[in-house]
Amino acid sequence: MKNFYFLIIILLVSENLFAQFGSIKGKVTDNSNLPLLGANIIIEGTLIGVATDENGFFNIPKIKNGSYFLTASIVGFTKFKSELIQINNNSFELNIKLTPTSYQFDQLIISANKFGQDLRGISSSSYILDSKIFAEKNYQKVDDAFRYVPGITMTQDQISIRGSSGYSRGAGTRVLVAIDGIPVYTPDTGEIIWELIPVNEIERIEILKGSSSSLYGSSAIGGIINIITNKISTNPLTLVKLEGGIYSNPSHDEWKWTDKTLSFNRQSISHSRLFGNLNLSASLSRFEDLSYRKNDNQIRYSAFLKADYNFSENTSLSFWGTGYTREKSTFIYWKDLQNALVPADADLGQSINSDRTIFGLKFNHIYNENLSISFVPSAYISFWKDQSESSNKSSSQLYRNELRINYKFSDEINLVSGVEHQYNKVGSTIFGNRSSNSFGIFSQLDFKLFERLNLSTGLRYDHSKLENLDNENSLSPKIGLNYKIDDNTFIRASFGKGFRTPSLAEAFTSTTTSGVTVKPNPNLNSESSLSFETGINTNILDPINIDFAIFNNEYFEMIEPSFDSFGDIIFKNLTRARIQGFEIVSATKLFSENLSLKFGYNYLWAIDIENNEFLKYRPKNSVIAGIDFKKDFVESGIDFRYLSRVEKIDNEFVDLGLVPDGDKRVEIFVIDARVGVNLFQINLPGRIFFSISNLLNYNYVELIGNLAPVRNFSLSTEFIF
Repeated sequence: MKNFYFLIIILLVSENLFAQFGSIKGKVTDNSNLPLLGANIIIEGTLIGVATDENGFFNIPKIKNGSYFLTASIVGFTKFKSELIQINNNSFELNIKLTPTSYQFDQLIISANKFGQDLRGISSSSYILDSKIFAEKNYQKVDDAFRYVPGITMTQDQISIRGSSGYSRGAGTRVLVAIDGIPVYTPDTGEIIWELIPVNEIERIEILKGSSSSLYGSSAIGGIINIITNKISTNPLTLVKLEGGIYSNPSHDEWKWTDKTLSFNRQSISHSRLFGNLNLSASLSRFEDLSYRKNDNQIRYSAFLKADYNFSENTSLSFWGTGYTREKSTFIYWKDLQNALVPADADLGQSINSDRTIFGLKFNHIYNENLSISFVPSAYISFWKDQSESSNKSSSQLYRNELRINYKFSDEINLVSGVEHQYNKVGSTIFGNRSSNSFGIFSQLDFKLFERLNLSTGLRYDHSKLENLDNENSLSPKIGLNYKIDDNTFIRASFGKGFRTPSLAEAFTSTTTSGVTVKPNPNLNSESSLSFETGINTNILDPINIDFAIFNNEYFEMIEPSFDSFGDIIFKNLTRARIQGFEIVSATKLFSENLSLKFGYNYLWAIDIENNEFLKYRPKNSVIAGIDFKKDFVESGIDFRYLSRVEKIDNEFVDLGLVPDGDKRVEIFVIDARVGVNLFQINLPGRIFFSISNLLNYNYVELIGNLAPVRNFSLSTEFIF
């Protein structure tokens, strides 16, 4: 890890201090040569960009000498990408003509079928998050953004897509999260550590809703989130970002536990450049949070490195690695409602130290225009130690290898096949000395049956062995259809089987923390699901786009934490569950893109069939809405989210006296607001944004005994050199 950080530091300090500059200017028009106002002009791989004026003109000055690609985009037109532009103390002029297209349909999505595919052609519901939100909304972690995605709920740091998950105390996940296609769940607990994902290095996030086990295997039973990292700039670029904020006083005086001003801050620097055929990008960041709660502070140092090397036009090697070292105090549950921001006395002074690192490689070779092969090895190294009464610690490693072959028979037929092996090894006071092996082989065929009808069909076989438990074998088929009614309307349907093997933590955890004892269950079996959805995407009043979907998911032997007769927690194959509902998502841009509106509603009916009761931690109704407005260089926005009061929680925590007042919960109303200046619009390389989270200082919980963050104010500045 030290060598990793040292390499990054060497890269960062080698800045070119004597760069020279040029500019790119031009005009953007439509097919009728009419100027387009508000088209976004971006230098690819950077945040440098401007918008066209009322006459369609743009001008990007002070560009360092080098080679660049330029992109131009505006809603209703196909995205434009230029040929390579050489800047050498000159002014380059480029006139761009954009072709009209259907709203929002010029995007590619990789995650659906492991190759780039038009968003219109896939058979599952999807959603794309743009990296712009992380620059404007001052999010500290990537999961903060998911609270404003239709159909996604967060119970603290555990994610659920369309009710696939409740809360399992950090053990296992039913949503596969990946960076550039490589899964990032921990080797021991199988959870997602969101702090490992560098928010400054995100190009976009692809979200697929519904089971995708036919391609991705275990853990994709509820959906996929694939985080695509930024392309490396071929020219020396340095980004410096500084953020700081403070928490408001709590809304009740009895909750105020200190007279100090509680604050948080983050500093980060990243740099990218080209060395011959080697492109390098690296970043370092430091984050400190004094927290609005007592004994909840943390300090974290993070690093990210990405490299691309082209051996030839057809052969390339890509590498990325991310890691952090963190010291965090432990806040598990509040003391009681009168002391909602103070932990139980037994937890005071407890903390966890953790070091986590992930490395991923991708070797890609193109044999010809039809055939390509990729080899993708990765490693996840994790260590943590706490100061609880049990002095738990865990050292674990996960090694994964994937060989993937893509064969394109024609423009209408594409086949993706591959094999995958994964090995986990854990040495821990809480899980024991354990190992697990899994092997998977998959194949998926996508082809046009007719001019307007796309068919996708796939099958995956998985074999897994968890320590001394019985072997698990699973077949995961999937079939999907997408039919294009006309240029504005597409209908889709998909049906598939999913599965998930238990994590080492779910099967073997044995510990006592904060008065709660967790027992192992070596008889735990894999869970499985049958998923169906159908939907339609249409423009009813251009440019208003609406997506509507109905879904039904049947779960068998669902793994849930529960209390036994001794009041201890144990993971069991507890539930035969049915989760069904519908979802509406709409978005539009008005007044030459100056005003953007979005809306999403999700209705969920999540039932434990055997016991005829609602599943824990799943809200029936959830709503998100957002307004963005920009005029010249000023940008602002308001986001709103609502979740109905969850029907059921772990009442045993309350009945056994483990969490006093733990049954206190309400429906959730949260409003965030922001305003900022995009200095790129006035030819200065920076942005400044002010944000208010939880504007109304609304008091609510996502998890029993945990009050959500109180109102906080933050200011971020970022500049590119």
